Amino acid sequence: MTHHPVPEPAEAAEPGRGPVVEPEGELTLQGRIMPASNATFLGEIDGVSVVYKPVAGERPLWDFPDGDLAGREVAAYLVSEVTGWDVVPHTWLRDGPHGVGMCQLWQEPDEEQEAVTLVAEGDVPPGWRHVFDGLDGRDQAVSLIHEDTEQLRRMAVFDVVVNNADRKGGHVLAMSDGHRYGVDHGIAFHHEHKLRTVLWGWQGEPLTDDEEQTVRRIRASLADGLADRLAQHLTDLEIEALDRRCRRLLGTGRLPRSGNDWPSIPWPPF
Repeated sequence: MTHHPVPEPAEAAEPGRGPVVEPEGELTLQGRIMPASNATFLGEIDGVSVVYKPVAGERPLWDFPDGDLAGREVAAYLVSEVTGWDVVPHTWLRDGPHGVGMCQLWQEPDEEQEAVTLVAEGDVPPGWRHVFDGLDGRDQAVSLIHEDTEQLRRMAVFDVVVNNADRKGGHVLAMSDGHRYGVDHGIAFHHEHKLRTVLWGWQGEPLTDDEEQTVRRIRASLADGLADRLAQHLTDLEIEALDRRCRRLLGTGRLPRSGNDWPSIPWPPF
């Protein structure tokens, strides 16, 4: 596995939302994004706002000893690009004030929208899916729910494929046009089962035709160059596990159910 390649800036197609040209100029920092477990900055390149996460600012994780979190974020974008679902904002590696790191085009969510939220226990409105019940910070009984939309369900399928270990509600960006972006994929692609997500509302349901075709497209792309691109960021074992998860999804034809062998909800969930 080769670490930290810094690609030449190039035009990249972002399916469904138009081509994106990676800005080439100097990366200047405007401030640190708090709170974040790893160094995360808001920056600007040629007037374009970006999120910058330098490799030097990462905290080592005992269960992700291979590679770095920045590379996994780029790997998540590469898989998202293949799906055509535009789950992950355009993401790439480049040099910055604190060394090589992940850059991702900043997306400003609509503050009037929520894709994942808490309601009074059992008070699930139409068009929403129930995930679990619990107590909030004031010891009030609440239910965690998420919207029942195609955009969010696609993200749930994507998370299964990439084995996302940290899909918190705050990692879902609700855009004003109805699009839903997923961010923060630094702990994904482990070769062992690590799926932790708040998007369990469709568990056990059959894949749609579009979802099945998309998973097949990922498998075909692995054999047609995607595996080589991912090899810059992931181990061979992790790439093999990605293909295995796709095969398992196609074999069962259903979204998986949460189990008891691994915590299925990230904590905190937001």
